Amino acid sequence: MIRRARPTLLLALLGLAACGPLPPQGRVRGPDLTAEVITVRAQKPAAPAEGECWDTDTLPAVIETVTEQTLVSAEIRDDQGNVVAPATYRSVARLRMIQDRSEVWFRVPCPEIEDATFWASVQRALKARGYYLLPLTGENDPATAAAVRRFQSERGLDSPILSLAAAQDLGLVAVPPDQLR
Repeated sequence: MIRRARPTLLLALLGLAACGPLPPQGRVRGPDLTAEVITVRAQKPAAPAEGECWDTDTLPAVIETVTEQTLVSAEIRDDQGNVVAPATYRSVARLRMIQDRSEVWFRVPCPEIEDATFWASVQRALKARGYYLLPLTGENDPATAAAVRRFQSERGLDSPILSLAAAQDLGLVAVPPDQLR
């Protein structure tokens, strides 16, 4: 027997689906930014070359809660195969470390180019890709940092600090000829 869903239920589910953030349109996964990252435990960056700037950030630990159902007692059936007592289960939750907290270094655009025009360009580029939804301010404010984090986290760097590779991917900083793909 096929049951049809009530129209009010469908409307309610559609309304709940609309409550989340708007998905950015036309996102294209960019280059992996993890190649730019140096974990401090592994090595510190060498002295920067002329015109090269670095910054550091602490990446948070990622912990996952895993919940499993374990059988406490099996079901009991009578001689005809009918269930007399259902099986009972117990939920067991445990934490699993996915990624340790770590301090990382990565190349960034140098401070001398980071003016209001630069940050307005960052906001415009992120807005065009659906990561920044507010009016342009030309400031590296919390909304801009959150948009930078969302953009970079899909590429392997979960940081609100704009990396040089992300700025190059956004078309805001020139890519040296030897790094062209």
